[in-house]
Amino acid sequence: MKQVPDWDIPPASFKVDEATKKVVPPPGVAAVASQFDEIAVEAAMRIKDADNSVKVTVISLGAPTAREVIKKGLAMGADEGVLISDDSLNNLDSSAVATVLSSAIKKLGDVDLVLTGRQAVDWDQGTTGTLIAGMIDAPVVTFAKAVAVNDGKVTVERVLPDATEKVEAPLPAVVTVSNELGEPRYPKLQQIMAAGKKPLQTWAAADLGLDAPALAPKLTLESLFVPVVDTKVEIMEGDTPEEQAMALARRLKEAKLI
Repeated sequence: MKQVPDWDIPPASFKVDEATKKVVPPPGVAAVASQFDEIAVEAAMRIKDADNSVKVTVISLGAPTAREVIKKGLAMGADEGVLISDDSLNNLDSSAVATVLSSAIKKLGDVDLVLTGRQAVDWDQGTTGTLIAGMIDAPVVTFAKAVAVNDGKVTVERVLPDATEKVEAPLPAVVTVSNELGEPRYPKLQQIMAAGKKPLQTWAAADLGLDAPALAPKLTLESLFVPVVDTKVEIMEGDTPEEQAMALARRLKEAKLI
């Protein structure tokens, strides 16, 4: 689960710091869990609902405040959490993020299924799940609206632009989950209180055997800025709507648009 700026806040409320190449949220706005990651936890909990022997671990890479999004996953019903955080893990590119997360998955050991959001709602790159699959040598199925596990296989109903398709893959596998799966469950007060007693470990890069060369960026952000939109407005003259419409038609014809 990735901690991101509150995605309910209008984009116009955010500013861009061009010097540090970072997006600055409005003051006083708390970070939240990425929308699709919460839905991925919901997919995991539906699998656990069908088989209570399933163990669900929530992993987050980020600042110490990312503990809060892990606790949200624990309150939804996950069994344990892992926060990966230290100063050497700031400002990673997508490849390095996948390297850290895949190393954590390998450290956990006997993992059958990795569920991620289809993309993070802050950068919308949608690459983490597929990169992890490559790094742990597992098949990947993307854009899932339904996920089920039976007989050593994961069955996924995928969302296509104009249809859906059902595919199967052997375990272990990686599945990226889309919003069509449905709303994530809302934890009750008792579940939120119980989440505080569930195990939550914190790992650093050294705990995963990662050093600076392993996390070297493959992508470089050259600049970050808000594009300037130069809009010209022309008012159609006329005493009546019909005259204004005729003026608009003449103008469009002059511009060879009709």
